[in-house]
Amino acid sequence: LGKQLHLLRSASGGVLGPFDSYLVLRGIKTLALRMERHCANALAVAQFLAKHPNVSRVYYPGLPAHPQNALAKKQMPGFGGVVCFEIRGDATAVGAFLNRLQVFTVAESLGAVESLAGQPATMSHSSVPAEERRTIGISESLVRLYVGIEGLQDLIADLDQALRAP
Repeated sequence: LGKQLHLLRSASGGVLGPFDSYLVLRGIKTLALRMERHCANALAVAQFLAKHPNVSRVYYPGLPAHPQNALAKKQMPGFGGVVCFEIRGDATAVGAFLNRLQVFTVAESLGAVESLAGQPATMSHSSVPAEERRTIGISESLVRLYVGIEGLQDLIADLDQALRAP
């Protein structure tokens, strides 16, 4: 294992390149501000979704109804930028919802500063057998949002129009 690790380090380098280091240093300066906005936007989006008639369930540790809310409050100052929810309907309803989004970009990534949306059952977890996905709570109607730092009203308006359209 040591020889393999040495070869890997020699081939790919043990440190970041100069430009990558510059990008890390530049980004770290605004990280606290960006995380505050991510967390604030995600909490507001989760609260909006929890009241939406076309949403059956929201998974976000910042909501009091989340089973791990008390633990999350002890462990972190914010609750992060990832919000998951179940759309009332099937995989087709999720696909239609994703196609109607205009501010959120459909992607598998957890993003950067922009808001992203995806369907884990057909994207990030598509290689997991359907029965196993159901066992671990990944249904066909599950949507994962990575809530970015855009204007909150724009994010909520986008979700609302995409959820309400026929």
